[in-house]
Amino acid sequence: MIRGYSAEQIRAAEAPHLAAGEPLMAIAAAGLAEVIREELATLGIPLADATVLLLVGSGNNGGDALFAGAELAASGCHVAVADLGSRVHEDGLAAALQVGARTIELDGSGAAASTGASDSRAVAAVLDAAADAHVIVDGILGTGAHRSPALRGLAREVVAALLPLASAPGRRVVAVDLPSGVDPDTGAVPDETVLRADATATFGAHKAGLLRPPASSYAGRIVLVDIGLGPELDGVEPLITI
Repeated sequence: MIRGYSAEQIRAAEAPHLAAGEPLMAIAAAGLAEVIREELATLGIPLADATVLLLVGSGNNGGDALFAGAELAASGCHVAVADLGSRVHEDGLAAALQVGARTIELDGSGAAASTGASDSRAVAAVLDAAADAHVIVDGILGTGAHRSPALRGLAREVVAALLPLASAPGRRVVAVDLPSGVDPDTGAVPDETVLRADATATFGAHKAGLLRPPASSYAGRIVLVDIGLGPELDGVEPLITI
């Protein structure tokens, strides 16, 4: 039996752990890194020969991706970071850069993302990096975007350009918590500009939307990363049970 919870229910379950200073992001990032390693293993690519592209947004999903990227880079993986948000998780980025990850120069992509302006040079730079990537990590949007989950601005331009390349043989897409652009509660996909994941590392509990069509067809293999929310969710009525 799989229980699917709302974004609000999961945030409420996280709250006491965050207030206690528990390192939920570090735990989530370690689980995400393991899922990425599993996808590389399905391709038969040793970590030292692998290239991973992180698509990073402004929220905690971007931070999760960056800390996971830091773990992989420290193990010899080649990691590239595309900052597609209006800001970046500074600690996560510093951790990744310290162990050898590189950033992709996007010529002011943060401003482009926040204003909705497209930047063809930025899109081309991400496409160039993606051509060499064995795994593309979608850490653009998370449950915080549930009221308006569709991608916008530069992030949408990048994902639209990546769609044919991301689905090519010999490449995997891993979503951070949920594929960017799907509603975490209802499973709605208001804009089909969404990277279809081969695997989704979801944190704490299954998001109800991942279990509902059409979003369920974008999630791929769903891996639940335990971050210790079980006691808080006991007795909470899920949105969906399958």
